[in-house]
Amino acid sequence: VSDYDTSKKFYEAALGPIGVTVMMEFPTDRGMAAGLGKEKPILWLSGGAQVKPHVHVAFSASSRAEVDGFYAAALANGGKDNGPPGIREHYHANYYAAFVFDPDGHNIEVVTHRG
Repeated sequence: VSDYDTSKKFYEAALGPIGVTVMMEFPTDRGMAAGLGKEKPILWLSGGAQVKPHVHVAFSASSRAEVDGFYAAALANGGKDNGPPGIREHYHANYYAAFVFDPDGHNIEVVTHRG
């Protein structure tokens, strides 16, 4: 990520509603790195450079309320709207998701497939 502290704050807040937290953090030769997850790290942040091209990363939520919580927290912590919470019928009838751009412009999605 281009700004480790900004991205760490964003991801901690945005993914908190789905139970993802910083599980470990340590110094590297390029600054700091963090592993975020629930039972084990599933997303790694490392400072020093912005990744190009942008990526799309999706996380699973247990409920529509968690998707809504992700979206609100992401926007309140520097994320930019890329699709508010709602049904995406072109995927299937219960595809409920929200999309935001993180501070570096990556497309972050949280989705549940439960009705």
